Amino acid sequence: MTISDWIMILAVFLGPIVAVQLTKYLDAKKEKRQRKLDIFKTLMATRSYSTSWDHVMTLNRIDLEFERSNPKEKAVIDSWKQYLDLLGDKTIKGEQWGAKRIELLVELLYKMALVLDYDFDKTHIKNSAYSPIAHGNIDIQQAKIREGIIDILEGNRNIPMRVTNLPEQS
Repeated sequence: MTISDWIMILAVFLGPIVAVQLTKYLDAKKEKRQRKLDIFKTLMATRSYSTSWDHVMTLNRIDLEFERSNPKEKAVIDSWKQYLDLLGDKTIKGEQWGAKRIELLVELLYKMALVLDYDFDKTHIKNSAYSPIAHGNIDIQQAKIREGIIDILEGNRNIPMRVTNLPEQS
Protein backbone atom coordinates (compact mmCIF):
# COMPACT_ATOMS: atom_id res chain seq x y z
CA MET A 1 0.00 0.00 0.00
CA THR A 2 1.27 3.40 -0.94
CA ILE A 3 1.15 6.55 1.05
CA SER A 4 -1.65 7.92 -1.14
CA ASP A 5 -3.74 4.83 -0.29
CA TRP A 6 -3.27 5.51 3.44
CA ILE A 7 -4.21 9.15 2.95
CA MET A 8 -7.33 8.08 1.07
CA ILE A 9 -8.34 5.64 3.83
CA LEU A 10 -7.70 8.26 6.50
CA ALA A 11 -9.75 10.84 4.58
CA VAL A 12 -12.67 8.40 4.21
CA PHE A 13 -12.74 7.76 7.98
CA LEU A 14 -11.91 11.25 9.24
CA GLY A 15 -13.96 13.27 6.71
CA PRO A 16 -17.36 12.62 8.30
CA ILE A 17 -15.99 13.13 11.81
CA VAL A 18 -14.46 16.47 10.88
CA ALA A 19 -17.67 17.51 9.07
CA VAL A 20 -19.83 16.67 12.10
CA GLN A 21 -17.51 18.50 14.49
CA LEU A 22 -17.38 21.54 12.22
CA THR A 23 -21.17 21.57 11.97
CA LYS A 24 -21.51 21.35 15.77
CA TYR A 25 -19.03 24.20 16.20
CA LEU A 26 -20.84 26.42 13.70
CA ASP A 27 -24.24 25.63 15.26
CA ALA A 28 -22.96 26.49 18.74
CA LYS A 29 -21.53 29.76 17.46
CA LYS A 30 -24.82 30.60 15.74
CA GLU A 31 -26.84 29.81 18.89
CA LYS A 32 -24.55 31.97 21.01
CA ARG A 33 -25.02 34.91 18.63
CA GLN A 34 -28.78 34.33 18.58
CA ARG A 35 -28.95 34.56 22.39
CA LYS A 36 -27.11 37.88 22.25
CA LEU A 37 -29.43 39.09 19.51
CA ASP A 38 -32.45 38.09 21.60
CA ILE A 39 -31.13 40.15 24.51
CA PHE A 40 -30.46 43.16 22.30
CA LYS A 41 -33.82 42.98 20.52
CA THR A 42 -35.77 42.65 23.77
CA LEU A 43 -33.95 45.57 25.38
CA MET A 44 -34.46 47.71 22.28
CA ALA A 45 -38.15 46.83 22.18
CA THR A 46 -38.64 47.56 25.90
CA ARG A 47 -36.31 50.54 26.31
CA SER A 48 -39.27 52.82 27.00
CA TYR A 49 -40.63 50.37 29.59
CA SER A 50 -37.73 49.85 31.95
CA THR A 51 -39.88 48.27 34.66
CA SER A 52 -41.45 45.64 32.41
CA TRP A 53 -40.70 42.04 33.39
CA ASP A 54 -39.19 41.29 29.98
CA HIS A 55 -36.81 44.25 30.27
CA VAL A 56 -35.67 43.34 33.78
CA MET A 57 -35.22 39.62 33.07
CA THR A 58 -33.31 40.38 29.89
CA LEU A 59 -30.96 42.78 31.67
CA ASN A 60 -30.13 39.98 34.08
CA ARG A 61 -29.01 37.76 31.19
CA ILE A 62 -26.34 40.14 29.87
CA ASP A 63 -23.46 38.90 31.99
CA LEU A 64 -24.44 35.30 31.22
CA GLU A 65 -24.22 35.64 27.44
CA PHE A 66 -21.57 38.28 26.76
CA GLU A 67 -17.96 37.26 27.31
CA ARG A 68 -15.30 39.18 29.20
CA SER A 69 -12.56 37.68 27.02
CA ASN A 70 -13.79 39.60 23.95
CA PRO A 71 -12.92 43.33 24.26
CA LYS A 72 -16.13 44.54 22.57
CA GLU A 73 -18.26 42.26 24.71
CA LYS A 74 -16.35 43.27 27.85
CA ALA A 75 -17.38 46.85 27.05
CA VAL A 76 -21.01 45.65 27.09
CA ILE A 77 -20.54 44.02 30.50
CA ASP A 78 -18.81 47.14 31.85
CA SER A 79 -21.71 49.31 30.62
CA TRP A 80 -24.17 46.88 32.18
CA LYS A 81 -22.33 47.16 35.54
CA GLN A 82 -22.54 50.97 35.42
CA TYR A 83 -26.25 50.78 34.59
CA LEU A 84 -26.85 48.24 37.37
CA ASP A 85 -25.02 50.46 39.88
CA LEU A 86 -27.29 53.37 38.99
CA LEU A 87 -30.44 51.24 39.20
CA GLY A 88 -29.54 50.37 42.79
CA ASP A 89 -28.46 53.91 43.75
CA LYS A 90 -30.94 55.48 46.18
CA THR A 91 -28.94 58.70 46.62
CA ILE A 92 -29.81 60.26 43.25
CA LYS A 93 -33.39 61.52 43.08
CA GLY A 94 -36.01 62.36 40.52
CA GLU A 95 -35.23 63.76 37.10
CA GLN A 96 -31.47 63.59 37.56
CA TRP A 97 -31.70 59.83 38.18
CA GLY A 98 -34.06 59.38 35.22
CA ALA A 99 -31.78 61.29 32.85
CA LYS A 100 -28.74 59.32 33.98
CA ARG A 101 -30.67 56.05 33.62
CA ILE A 102 -31.56 56.85 30.02
CA GLU A 103 -27.97 57.90 29.25
CA LEU A 104 -26.52 54.66 30.65
CA LEU A 105 -29.15 52.46 28.97
CA VAL A 106 -28.45 54.13 25.62
CA GLU A 107 -24.72 53.56 26.13
CA LEU A 108 -25.34 49.89 26.94
CA LEU A 109 -27.53 49.39 23.87
CA TYR A 110 -25.03 51.22 21.68
CA LYS A 111 -22.20 48.92 22.79
CA MET A 112 -24.40 45.88 22.16
CA ALA A 113 -25.20 47.23 18.68
CA LEU A 114 -21.48 47.44 17.96
CA VAL A 115 -20.94 43.81 19.02
CA LEU A 116 -23.87 42.62 16.91
CA ASP A 117 -23.02 44.72 13.84
CA TYR A 118 -26.07 46.99 13.96
CA ASP A 119 -25.52 50.46 12.54
CA PHE A 120 -27.36 52.43 15.24
CA ASP A 121 -26.06 55.66 16.68
CA LYS A 122 -26.90 56.82 20.21
CA THR A 123 -29.40 59.40 18.99
CA HIS A 124 -31.34 56.73 17.10
CA ILE A 125 -31.38 54.43 20.13
CA LYS A 126 -32.53 57.21 22.44
CA ASN A 127 -35.17 58.84 20.25
CA SER A 128 -36.64 56.15 18.02
CA ALA A 129 -38.72 54.24 20.58
CA TYR A 130 -42.49 54.61 20.52
CA SER A 131 -44.24 54.85 23.87
CA PRO A 132 -47.86 56.03 23.84
CA ILE A 133 -48.86 58.52 26.53
CA ALA A 134 -51.85 56.29 27.24
CA HIS A 135 -49.51 53.49 28.37
CA GLY A 136 -47.82 55.83 30.83
CA ASN A 137 -51.22 56.97 32.11
CA ILE A 138 -52.35 53.37 32.57
CA ASP A 139 -49.18 52.56 34.52
CA ILE A 140 -49.74 55.58 36.80
CA GLN A 141 -53.40 54.68 37.35
CA GLN A 142 -52.58 51.04 38.11
CA ALA A 143 -49.94 52.13 40.63
CA LYS A 144 -52.48 54.44 42.35
CA ILE A 145 -55.05 51.64 42.47
CA ARG A 146 -52.53 49.21 43.98
CA GLU A 147 -51.41 51.78 46.56
CA GLY A 148 -55.02 52.57 47.48
CA ILE A 149 -55.99 48.93 47.89
CA ILE A 150 -52.89 48.25 49.99
CA ASP A 151 -53.75 51.25 52.22
CA ILE A 152 -57.29 49.90 52.68
CA LEU A 153 -56.10 46.35 53.42
CA GLU A 154 -53.52 47.61 55.92
CA GLY A 155 -56.15 49.74 57.67
CA ASN A 156 -54.54 53.07 56.75
CA ARG A 157 -57.50 54.25 54.67
CA ASN A 158 -61.25 53.83 54.88
CA ILE A 159 -63.61 53.25 52.01
CA PRO A 160 -65.84 56.33 51.80
CA MET A 161 -69.51 55.36 51.77
CA ARG A 162 -72.67 57.41 51.52
CA VAL A 163 -76.16 56.01 51.99
CA THR A 164 -78.61 57.54 49.55
CA ASN A 165 -81.73 55.44 49.95
CA LEU A 166 -82.78 53.65 53.09
CA PRO A 167 -85.38 50.90 52.84
CA GLU A 168 -88.80 51.83 54.25
CA GLN A 169 -89.60 50.55 57.70
CA SER A 170 -92.81 48.54 57.88
